[in-house]
Amino acid sequence: MQRSERQRLIIRSVDSGARSVDDLVTLTGASAVSIRRDLVELSEQGALRRVRGGAAPVPQRGAEYPFEIRRSADAADKLMLARTAAGLISLGDSVLIDNGTTALAVAEELSGLGITAMALSLHAAAALARKPGNEVIVPGGVVGHGDLAFTGPGAAEAVRAMRFDLAILGACAADPETGLTVAGWGDAQVKRAAIECARRVVLVATPDKFERTAAHRFGKLTDLDTIVTTRGVPAAVMFDAREAGITVIVASEEPA
Repeated sequence: MQRSERQRLIIRSVDSGARSVDDLVTLTGASAVSIRRDLVELSEQGALRRVRGGAAPVPQRGAEYPFEIRRSADAADKLMLARTAAGLISLGDSVLIDNGTTALAVAEELSGLGITAMALSLHAAAALARKPGNEVIVPGGVVGHGDLAFTGPGAAEAVRAMRFDLAILGACAADPETGLTVAGWGDAQVKRAAIECARRVVLVATPDKFERTAAHRFGKLTDLDTIVTTRGVPAAVMFDAREAGITVIVASEEPA
């Protein structure tokens, strides 16, 4: 079992009540040393609370999983998505890069390309600026804990002050009937502004996102120009998207 998968399993278990180290050893098959190391790391990230002999849930944990765990999940698929999405961007383009782990993977592929990019998280900004060549802009305002994202009215206003050739967006969920949704109200406002200000809107998402819903809606599936995903999207979703004129690109193991 990979460490990220084990830690997600620990979080889910502890969310329903306190668990001892022995409980978690039995649950995961990992050693007690590994479990104690996981509990230290997850406690520092705010995912759970360490107690004598084990761990207990925190009253309010915020995001479903800490950023680093989400970042390491489905890493191979995210790399395929990132390479394919990056292939849509050309030298000199003006690009908005969303917050979130999939958008961060795209940002890492765009380092040094020679674009003007507004990054909606400090993680993405650092990736884009790692090599010389890009002009990297951040919207400013309050930075979220963990994901280091810019959300809320100030960030939305900064987005609306620019015009983008492409907006690379992520979403917590993209169920066709519900639309494009995220967990945070402020995040939804910024994504809505990005849709308004981009000539082409690209959603980069794993197949599971098309069978989920979240609390705050920021757009309809028909607001998208392109969907970049991997194999496994429900056939009905693929059909409806293409009928609506959306280009659907299924990423492969080879770079686009």
